[in-house]
Amino acid sequence: MAAPRAVLLLSGKRKSGKDFVAEELRGRLGPDVCTVLRLSAPLKEQYAKEHGLDFQRLLDASAYKERFRQDMIRWGEDKRSSDPGFFCRAAVEGAAQPVWVVSDTRRLSDVEWFRDVYGDVVQTVRVVATEETRKRRNWVFVAGVDDAESECGLDQGVSFDWVITNDGDELSLDQQLETLLQVLRRRL
Repeated sequence: MAAPRAVLLLSGKRKSGKDFVAEELRGRLGPDVCTVLRLSAPLKEQYAKEHGLDFQRLLDASAYKERFRQDMIRWGEDKRSSDPGFFCRAAVEGAAQPVWVVSDTRRLSDVEWFRDVYGDVVQTVRVVATEETRKRRNWVFVAGVDDAESECGLDQGVSFDWVITNDGDELSLDQQLETLLQVLRRRL
């Protein structure tokens, strides 16, 4: 596995559009240059194995996933407390492209692990959307989820390298992404 030239750690609230931004970056750079990594995928895969659940259904935005979300969060926290890099290592396994976009960075321990392992190529990106925009995207506050570390762990303690506002203004989003892409392309 070649060392990446850039690692973008995306974070943001549920329905802020983190996955959309990650996929836009991959689409504009191309899949040979950029891969999207998800810390939640290895977490969900291991949780599904240990609990006899359908891994593929845990990956989508279904009621199935929501039914297990709180227990999955608790289970993941237990795993992280014993080994903070467990899911990070699993997520990067096999990644070969020069640009990695981690679409679901949620905790300070995730940021610290990537910075410790990959150093100066790591940049933090906060994707923000107003509560009104998130509600239009079908977000509803859920106690135990939206106030848990998995959603609030990076609300403090991180000085973000980039803040991308994703409130539905396509021109504004395009301009923000192009500025970020110019910096990434210089690293290639």
